[in-house]
Amino acid sequence: MMENTELYPLLFRPNLHPVVWGGHGLKPWKGLPADEEPIGESWEVSVVPSATSIVANGPCEGMPLTQVIASQPEAILGESVARQYGNQLPLLVKFIDAAADLSIQVHPDDTMAQREHGKRGKSEMWYVISAQPGAYLYAGFKEHITPYEYKRRVEDGSITEVLARHEVHAGDVFYLPAGRVHAICGGILLAEVQQSSDVTYRIFDYNRPGMDGRPRELHTELAAQALDYAVESEYRTLYTPRENGASLVVDTPFFTVRINEVDKPIHRDLIKYDSFIISMCMQGQCRIRLRETGKEITLKAGHTCLIPAAIADYDIIPDETAGLCRILDAFIDKKDRSLLSSVSRFLHLTRK
Repeated sequence: MMENTELYPLLFRPNLHPVVWGGHGLKPWKGLPADEEPIGESWEVSVVPSATSIVANGPCEGMPLTQVIASQPEAILGESVARQYGNQLPLLVKFIDAAADLSIQVHPDDTMAQREHGKRGKSEMWYVISAQPGAYLYAGFKEHITPYEYKRRVEDGSITEVLARHEVHAGDVFYLPAGRVHAICGGILLAEVQQSSDVTYRIFDYNRPGMDGRPRELHTELAAQALDYAVESEYRTLYTPRENGASLVVDTPFFTVRINEVDKPIHRDLIKYDSFIISMCMQGQCRIRLRETGKEITLKAGHTCLIPAAIADYDIIPDETAGLCRILDAFIDKKDRSLLSSVSRFLHLTRK
């Protein structure tokens, strides 16, 4: 087991998932031999039982992440996170390579997911790493529809006609609270941060077969219960990039995300958050050096590390030969959100 003096940033073995809509870019991006298998998702940091991450470096090499966390959950997760989430990592992060359109889908909130499946709900966010010219995705409804119209459009295949379609470019961000209809479409590589849950309701899948040659299961009735039919004026998340610093991108009750764009060393002292830090390298290469011990790891594009809460005071040192280094940080902000939740509910009601 991991001793207190042995805490260090954790890297992970490849955790790749072939899917019918997957592309061929994730393996070479991660330094693995390319082949014809359509890999759609790389589960970078996961404690989902069906696909738990395995540590790839240091004294814990070869151990499941769940076992490492169990050895000292407060030091790794943070005391407040461990207490709130029962010593479980509450996030799942992925890289997604869509060569074709994903199904139209929606996720339940915590209440519904617990009632129907005994699991957490799923709110998530997307950061677009790259997009082919004209690539787009769906997020939210563009016009008001009724539950009856929703079911009719699913049956006749016209559901995409009432979805908000967004052409995307590198750097675009979308936050998808539970209940928001969505779909990534072909030609997009993105990073995804989500609650640690594998509950997805597939609404429409273009009548195509899955990897086994059979039609993929749809969840029309459950999706109807989960859907939020509200129409928003803006679905894209707007933020201001900060040179050689951290830009706040998303701040939700479930996770906080910041983007670091650096071409020179910066100091990140995140001890105050009392949370693990998941760092996804999306461009360039850097070293992450701990202030306390001087230990360091190299983090390359296409790879991710988990920095334990107790040692989340470190420097990001970009490799100058690799150009700009872009890192996404995901963590749990322990601040009291009772007031924020009240304001959010008020704003939601006033939009109706």
